Amino acid sequence: MSTNTEAAAVVETRLIHAFHRRATTLLCEAAARRSVPLAALAELREFLVKSLRHHHETEDRLLWPMIAAVAPEVAARFGVLSEEHDALDVALDALADVPIGEDGDRPGFQRAAEAVRFLVHRHLDHEEPLLLPALRTHVSPEAWTAFSREVVATSPTEAAHLIVGFLDQVGTQEEVALVLAGLPEPARQFVPVKREQAHAALAVLEGTANTAGAANTAEG
Repeated sequence: MSTNTEAAAVVETRLIHAFHRRATTLLCEAAARRSVPLAALAELREFLVKSLRHHHETEDRLLWPMIAAVAPEVAARFGVLSEEHDALDVALDALADVPIGEDGDRPGFQRAAEAVRFLVHRHLDHEEPLLLPALRTHVSPEAWTAFSREVVATSPTEAAHLIVGFLDQVGTQEEVALVLAGLPEPARQFVPVKREQAHAALAVLEGTANTAGAANTAEG
């Protein structure tokens, strides 16, 4: 949907949710593909664990209270979503703990990744019918901008280039530009480099990179 007809809060939330769906799915697919280097799997795992934790922690700590301040009857319905965040934390702990080295447990890694994917997809299916209408009705552009800036300022930096690659996969150029416009100016200058780095890394995970390129990307 065009950013001209949807509030930035809705567009950004839809896009972030879409990239979380895509990223958790890709981790499962890559874990099942024996040709994917372990280093690439480990990088995506670290990125996902930290990104997902940060996402739901900022919702619980900042976004739910923001909505509760103006629409407590709406925010009261978010309790079940926070409970699902807690369940997801348990699954993320399990995923983070699976050994992934040469002597690691690849089947166990795949099972843990599938558990996270299931919980994330189910959670987002539950969350969007509650959250998106609340964003349209109860969150002002100014409040969303302040929230978005805090999210960006506190975001994990590990493998952060992958965000650009996943956004490119799930959004239009206009939507991706809207999300990336929230980055500080120094960070925006590096978006083209990060985009190239991310697309190379995702090609390795998707099994579409050539052998030499895949090896170089995994080692780098």
